[in-house]
Amino acid sequence: MKANFGGAGGDVDRRAFLKTVSLAGLGLAIGATASGSVLASSGGTRRRYAIVGLGSRAQMYHDAIEGNYREHAELVALCDLNPGRIRVAQARSAAHGASIPPGYLHSDFGRMIAEQRPHFIIVTTVDSTHDDYIVAAMEAGCDVITEKPMTTTPEKCQRILDVRARTGRECRVLFNYRYSPPRTQVKDLLMSGEIGEVLSVDFQWLLNTSHGADYFRRWHSQKEFSGGLMIHKATHHFDLVNWWLGAVPVSVTATGKREFYTPAMAQRLGLQSHHERCHTCPEQKKCGFFLGLADNPKLKELYLDQESHDGYFRDRCVFRPDIDIEDTMNVVVGYDTGTTLSYSLNAFNAWEGYQIAFNGTQGRIEHSILEKIYVSGTDTEQGGVVDGGVRTRVFPLRGEVRDITPWSGKGSHGGGDKLMLDDVFLPQPPADKYLRAADERAGANSILIGAAANQCFATGRPVAVQQLVSGLARPDYAPMPPRDGPLVMPPRM
Repeated sequence: MKANFGGAGGDVDRRAFLKTVSLAGLGLAIGATASGSVLASSGGTRRRYAIVGLGSRAQMYHDAIEGNYREHAELVALCDLNPGRIRVAQARSAAHGASIPPGYLHSDFGRMIAEQRPHFIIVTTVDSTHDDYIVAAMEAGCDVITEKPMTTTPEKCQRILDVRARTGRECRVLFNYRYSPPRTQVKDLLMSGEIGEVLSVDFQWLLNTSHGADYFRRWHSQKEFSGGLMIHKATHHFDLVNWWLGAVPVSVTATGKREFYTPAMAQRLGLQSHHERCHTCPEQKKCGFFLGLADNPKLKELYLDQESHDGYFRDRCVFRPDIDIEDTMNVVVGYDTGTTLSYSLNAFNAWEGYQIAFNGTQGRIEHSILEKIYVSGTDTEQGGVVDGGVRTRVFPLRGEVRDITPWSGKGSHGGGDKLMLDDVFLPQPPADKYLRAADERAGANSILIGAAANQCFATGRPVAVQQLVSGLARPDYAPMPPRDGPLVMPPRM
């Protein structure tokens, strides 16, 4: 099968896309001027948004614009390489009772900006194409809101940093885990000085064989498109630690391997062999990793019914030999504050969630979350927290352990998505002492840890993170406890 990984930009011919970018360049003056004039002529009542990349992740933003935020936001265009998915998205607008946005193929991205004059482009394409759309949009005078990861390589990251400096347009990177109440509570505890300054962090993230396996079915299973789990998935986790600590990564060492999602494992689990995809697999009834696209109305509509347009298979075999991402990863990160992070990510575990411990000069915080089973594009809740699945404990250096009553929220990503959407779409979002909004600086620092880890996997040598790009300024962080002030002497034992 031709390597084509769906979503806008999944199989973009590079020369064709450069023609698209030149079209966007023609719209630069038009877009920049129109962006301001439209806002003025509309009285600034509604901001104009276009979405590029119409896979399952785009639906949250689509629903938000035409739902809770319709008084402040308007969806004026839809863009994808798959005309079938454009029609599905337009039907979604019709179901919302909203005006049906015009649809554009990815090759008409520049024309879309010139004709529809959006203020913001929301980028939810295949990860490796984010930089193309971000650069083209900003050069055309638009601000950008992009899904994580911001991009997949240091070279692509440099393009984004350069266009930000050149155009002055804004690039917002959406890290919903920052907004999840129990994770914000951890930030609050660290800011308070409860355990002094953090000297080291131990962090384990576990993906189960529902959610974890799903990355090995989709375009994510090839680094060319996703950067591997160190970029696509771990960018969430690295950003959380960067933000929790208020620190910048400076060094990375890492090891990684793939030992579970392999052809040999298929045979050890009782299958005759790996196969191309679930839909045509002769061993469907024997395989516990079978995904039935035809059995799920949402997956069928968004993917199976659209295969004739782009050839993308959403249900490829998780044991096939052409997968080149790791399923077992260990990383050590050094920070500019002197803090050290020890991190692991495994994609074949019996439960989903994480455990983290912060070791400070005045004590220790242990925090864990157990997440619900999730498969992208279905009715399952992404990042949902199991009832009673949050635990946070504070251990003074010498004293009684305290169980902290967790802050809670409802909905996906532990209640974080709703708070993040408020921050993105409300014209005057609430003041935020935690500084959860992230831009290209935070986006860069998170993906560069993953990119450095990928380099370590290949070379076995440590990587100096800040040397991977130039012109990267320090992100804005909330104040943290000073690292040179007096400390409380612990009581005698």
